[in-house]
Amino acid sequence: MTDMLLGIPAFTASHAGVDRMGAECRIDPSVSVMRFGQRSDVLCLADGVSIYAQTRLVLGDVVADPCVGIRIGARTIVNVGGYLSGEGGLEIGEDVLIGPHAKLLSAGHAIDGGDVVIARNRITRARIVVEDGAWIGAGAIVLEGVTIGRGAVVAAGALVRQDVPAGMVAAGMPARLIRSRRGEAWPEPESEAAKASWFQRVGAGLKSFFREGREVK
Repeated sequence: MTDMLLGIPAFTASHAGVDRMGAECRIDPSVSVMRFGQRSDVLCLADGVSIYAQTRLVLGDVVADPCVGIRIGARTIVNVGGYLSGEGGLEIGEDVLIGPHAKLLSAGHAIDGGDVVIARNRITRARIVVEDGAWIGAGAIVLEGVTIGRGAVVAAGALVRQDVPAGMVAAGMPARLIRSRRGEAWPEPESEAAKASWFQRVGAGLKSFFREGREVK
């Protein structure tokens, strides 16, 4: 008797809206793709990609901008309820883990100037990059233009507005770097008072140096 894999999508060779798919990909039938317009190679999956139930892949108008597209690297797993926007470009590397209900939003709406009605304003677009081996935790939100470095971790529920360097852990709303995966503490940003104190110490040292120089002469 063959072992049953409950809750794991079955292998599939094709899925509606996906342009190119590698070998041994698993996509749940409930995964939906939102796209319109004619353009090929916009949504591409490498070998062994798994996309779980109720995930939404959003491209919108695929001819609106050359940056539109989603590419997912080999063996990456997108857990249930994900929302992946490729409207501004989305590049996900190999062996990436994307937790349940995570949202990667590569596009938005301009809010300054223009029409008072937000829906009438222009679409803003900026590519999101998730490098190999990274982990984006459950419910995390990654905004347009962000790069998540190789092997970096975004904690569950984090709101990421800035890049996360390779090997670092980011957490919070908004997210901040808290440590490296090797355990070293990430230094807190210096306060304005601390910066002023540093400049004062440097200034005093320089004054002392030049005063002593004049006395030697």
